[in-house]
Order: sequence, then structure tokens, then C-alpha cells
Amino acid sequence: MAEAAKIALVTGAGSGIGRETATAFLMAGWKVVLTGRREAPLQETVALAEAEEGDALVVPADVADPESVDALFAKIEEVYGRLDLLFNNAGANTPGAPIDEIPVAEWKKVVDINLTGSFLCARGAFALMRRQKPQGGRIINNGSISAYAPRPGSVPYTASKHAISGLTKTLALDGRPFDIACGQIDIGNAGTDMAAAQAKGVPQANGSIAVEPLMDTREVADAVLHMASLPLSSNILFMTVMATKMPFVGRG
Repeated sequence: MAEAAKIALVTGAGSGIGRETATAFLMAGWKVVLTGRREAPLQETVALAEAEEGDALVVPADVADPESVDALFAKIEEVYGRLDLLFNNAGANTPGAPIDEIPVAEWKKVVDINLTGSFLCARGAFALMRRQKPQGGRIINNGSISAYAPRPGSVPYTASKHAISGLTKTLALDGRPFDIACGQIDIGNAGTDMAAAQAKGVPQANGSIAVEPLMDTREVADAVLHMASLPLSSNILFMTVMATKMPFVGRG
């Protein structure tokens, strides 16, 4: 008897790393729930992946809205009855600036999506994974190398990503009794729209402006798929995947 396909949820699946990862999971035989605020880009991801009918489920949702997230997980439970993987990927940034030039509304937007959104989705996934049978599952949070070292003028983004590391560690601890594993992928300079400025030149810690190398988003998707493929008895707590020659190791 063939093993039942596993169920994955990818947030921010309408573009960039989310789109690439959702596609990689579909190609690997997973059933994938794709979510994001706008339905059209999610449907475009499904079309680009050439997914078979029933393998992809599009559920538009705002990860920063508790009611929207509750509805998302209710739909997953209704359709599939379980969830094996959450890739907490949805994220936002704000233009670089010193802290006193950053509007409070911009701070709240970044924190609401990057941190509160990850909390809400992890909360929904944890609850479903805890009560489903067989119990358990895996949560992978999209961190960033900004979880370790900031770029100049990046207070909202860097603070949110440092907080994601705390979320990851606590979920990894709290999930143990329920066979829920949690890990984090810290990404440096993947070739997404958010990272497009790196190819043109961005401020460095020494005050200079420098062009930085980018890597293909497929490399990130493959890394997430590897993390997800492990048995629940094993876990990659933190993985850094980055453009080899980007200025991170010697940043500052």
C-alpha cells in the first residue's frame, strides 16, 4: 500500500522563496496548501508548478490577522484532516533608515507580518499537529542572517528576525512531548524581489556601498525540502544557506 502524501503549508507562497519552495514540495510528491494575501499570485504558483488536481490547495489569508489564520487552519483540517509541515515564510521589510526616521506604522507592519504572523501560524500548526493522529509534525521558520548580524538601518527587520530565533528555540522545546520538531533556515541574499537592491549596491557597515552576490532561490527551496524530509526523531535546528561570497562572515 502506497504511503499517503504528506501535507505542507507554505505561507507567502505567491512569490520568491515561498513560490519556489511550494513548487519544490509539489514536485517531490507533497500535497501543498499555498497561502498569501492575494489569490492571483498563489494560483500562478500552482500553474507554474503544473500541479495535479488535488495536490495544491489555495487558501488566501493574512498571516497577521488572527481570524484569517484560524480560518486557514480550519480549512486545512476540513480538507486534509492533518498537517505535516508548516513553512513559516511570509515576510516584509521597510526601507533602510536610522531608528528615529522609521515611522511607527512601518515598525508595526514588519513586526506584525514577520513575528506575529509566524506566531499565529505556528500556533495554528502546533494545535493541529498536537491533536491529529498520528500526532506530530514539523515547523520550519524562515529566519535570516539578520537574525545574527544586522544591516545598517534595519531595526524593524532585524529585531523581528532575532525574535524568530527565540520562537524557534521555544517551539523546539515545547514540541518535544508531542513529536513536533521546529527548525529555522537563515537565508542570505537569495535572488528575490526583496533582495534586488543587493545587486545594485547596498550600504555596508563601514559606510561604503557595495554590490553583493545573490544565489538562486531554488537552493533555498532544496534546503527546506531536505529539512522537511528528516524523520521527526531528527531535526536541523538552524541552517544557514547563503550566497558564498556575500559579506556576512566578516560583516562589520
